[in-house]
Amino acid sequence: MRTLTPREVEILLDVAGDNYYYSVIYTVVSTGLRQAELLGLRWRDVDLDLLSISVSQVLYKRRGVCEFKEPKTTHSRRRVSMTPKLALFLREYRAERESIYRQLGRSLTLDDLVFTSVEGRPIDPCVLGHAFTRMTRQTGLEGVRFHDLRHTFASLMLLRGAKPKVISEALGHSSVAFTMDVYSHIIEGMQEDAVALLNEVLPPGKNSIKNSTVAP
Repeated sequence: MRTLTPREVEILLDVAGDNYYYSVIYTVVSTGLRQAELLGLRWRDVDLDLLSISVSQVLYKRRGVCEFKEPKTTHSRRRVSMTPKLALFLREYRAERESIYRQLGRSLTLDDLVFTSVEGRPIDPCVLGHAFTRMTRQTGLEGVRFHDLRHTFASLMLLRGAKPKVISEALGHSSVAFTMDVYSHIIEGMQEDAVALLNEVLPPGKNSIKNSTVAP
């Protein structure tokens, strides 16, 4: 696992700004969705008014063929909240997509995928992975996988004080215990920060017998 710091996320997004897959990268950092969930996302699954995304379809590639399927578990089938910034971005992104579709002589429908290839087909997971690897090399973040952006979302949420249960539900984990186990190293670091904060708040202890009183 490799999680990015807020500064590294800023650098990555800056470099990816002109890349075709920027919209996918920005969305995964903002939601923690799995790659298959992102690539299977349709516009009917995105509620820009209620700031939520419903995970109801995923895209997997098996033996060279991309297939749409239902999420594997009930935990994976979920509704994820989105930030107002992401909602604004997706609203503008959708307007751009609608303009492109009009030029092609068709309308954007609720059943259309949110993220597609340049040709308008489902994005090949391997192509996305290779493109992301090239981007990380440009930023000096070699060794970072696309899936690590999901871990980055979780770590940023934890560091900002989000409760593990909330993060577990957003990630679609089977239990909070699993989430705690996966991100135990981050939680341990948070405990150290919390103790440091407590040290600043509490006054020094008095360790002198002469300052103590004994009841008669």
